Amino acid sequence: MAGQLNLFLGVDVSTTGAKALLIDPQGVVVASATTDLSLSTPKPLWSEQDPHAWWEGTAASIRKVLAQAEATGESVRAVGLTGQMHGLVLLDAGGNVLRPAILWNDQRTGAQCREITEKVGFERLLALTGNPALTGFTAPKILWVRENEPDVLARTSHVLLPKDYVRYCLSGEYATDKADGAGMLLMDLRTREWSSEVLNALDIPAEWMPKAYEGPDVTGVVNAQAAEATGLKAGTPIVGGGGDQAAQAVGVGAVEPGIVALTLGTSGVVFASTREPFVEKEGRLHAFCHSVPDTWHLMGVMLSAAGSLRWYRDTLAPGTSYDDLLAPAAAIPAGAEGLLFLPYLTGERTPYPDPFARAGFVGLTVRHTRAHMTRSVLEGVAFGLRDSMELMRGAGLEAIRQVRVSGGGARSALWRQILADVMGCDLVTVNTTEGAAYGAALLAGVGAGHWASVGEACDATVHVMDRTEPSSPPVSAYEAMYAQYRTLYPALKPTFDALAEIQGS
Repeated sequence: MAGQLNLFLGVDVSTTGAKALLIDPQGVVVASATTDLSLSTPKPLWSEQDPHAWWEGTAASIRKVLAQAEATGESVRAVGLTGQMHGLVLLDAGGNVLRPAILWNDQRTGAQCREITEKVGFERLLALTGNPALTGFTAPKILWVRENEPDVLARTSHVLLPKDYVRYCLSGEYATDKADGAGMLLMDLRTREWSSEVLNALDIPAEWMPKAYEGPDVTGVVNAQAAEATGLKAGTPIVGGGGDQAAQAVGVGAVEPGIVALTLGTSGVVFASTREPFVEKEGRLHAFCHSVPDTWHLMGVMLSAAGSLRWYRDTLAPGTSYDDLLAPAAAIPAGAEGLLFLPYLTGERTPYPDPFARAGFVGLTVRHTRAHMTRSVLEGVAFGLRDSMELMRGAGLEAIRQVRVSGGGARSALWRQILADVMGCDLVTVNTTEGAAYGAALLAGVGAGHWASVGEACDATVHVMDRTEPSSPPVSAYEAMYAQYRTLYPALKPTFDALAEIQGS
């Protein structure tokens, strides 16, 4: 690969690792490397990371991919960034980190969420930002620091998201992209700019906020210090990029209405692009800007998707391969002969933002075997993901033509068929499997002018590999089972709350 002068770099700062990915002008992955990151949980409900570790991991991964590709920094035309959303990074006037970053999965801010709702108003907050106040978002984290660490907030001059701290280390610029910025609960969804109304209501200075760019826009260039640390060339452009889910959607080509991205990983995500901002009336879906300019998206998040199958295997069939576990389930009829699985093993977010929601098998009889239980787990997850699809349809989303599925669970042909049958639409896999980092690299290519638009980049590089169509009889059988699935949470909610109280006491 030595001598290649037309590569695009995608960087993904996730919770578990800092990944760097190089693609060539045809979108072929040239090299990929990840440096592991550790997570800190100093108190119950807390989740933190050291921002310096993100930068050190990113620099190490960039050096590794350049070495793998036998390339120099001269070969990289542009850099795209993506990463975990919602995290809070506080810097002083000199750009120094003031405390460990508070992450997306930190749950300490319940009181601050209530405070935000009281100050802005639930309906007004939803109208402005597209979302209710949830513990994962950035805004309540700022209020928590103000109330619990006032000395830290007194020294604060800049608020950044995780990947944008890496941007700062690369370029010295305080910037973000509008897709990731929309996840802070501080952006006006319609104008795609910071909301002065929300900032004023929460007494957050506007000058703390980074400049927000569209995904392919150039936000700065690699500076001399970062060039020495990474091996990149000083002056290399850095584009806005996107939060991990928006970049993941770019990576699988879900950049236009009618094409939905479904990520079947430990958690499950249903992501739908829209031509205008849509807000689900009760705030049960996330509504954010997309990494595609002048495009938005709706997103539903399920906390235990493939994670439900992993728990089931590890608990009830330890040592069994997934192939051996799932094979007998293929012979079980749709609906698992009246057995339902509720997949709320770690609480839920969509459609029920309830940390106390719990999982369960409902309808068990002596006739049910392990194969029935396995199939009911696959079906229960599919029903949970359909909940997000139904909310999207109810919000007025354009007709869904195709669902592009990715993630570890997508490797199962049986699970893909169940998902197609439950959702009643075509399910496809694509050739790209590198996720958000790949989407960030495509955005870098657009920013460098190699592709004229994000859509053109996706058309040139992302191709359908396998198609699963819904089969009529199972679709009919699943309608009746899904209707019963929908009754379970409302019926069991009082029990969930009572169990949480008993456990707490």
